[in-house]
Amino acid sequence: MPQDYAYPGLFLLVGIIFVLFVFFLARLASPKKPNPEKERNYECGEVPFGFAWVQYNVRYYIFCLIFVIFDVEVVFLFPWAVVYKSLGFFAFIEMLIFLAILIFGLVYVWKKGALKWVR
Repeated sequence: MPQDYAYPGLFLLVGIIFVLFVFFLARLASPKKPNPEKERNYECGEVPFGFAWVQYNVRYYIFCLIFVIFDVEVVFLFPWAVVYKSLGFFAFIEMLIFLAILIFGLVYVWKKGALKWVR
């Protein structure tokens, strides 16, 4: 039984050693001359001003998460549509339930006001 884990263990060990070795080589090869101009924040070619630690409103993250969730869920519609004719009526009912859940989620988020960019 332990011999079954020999190859995966060996590959894991070699992988860890390889990663540590690459980090070590990068540390050796990296320049050691920091200057204030190099360590400054960079943003699209603009001269930075103020601090880099700016607090954003949480609504931007919620808006992004809602988009990603609905975008990923809609991806499931494509394979279903490709093989729709061979699936039958039961798959049609399942997809209606799936879409009803998505629409319910969208209405819920809409009623909560999370889709408004500015409140």
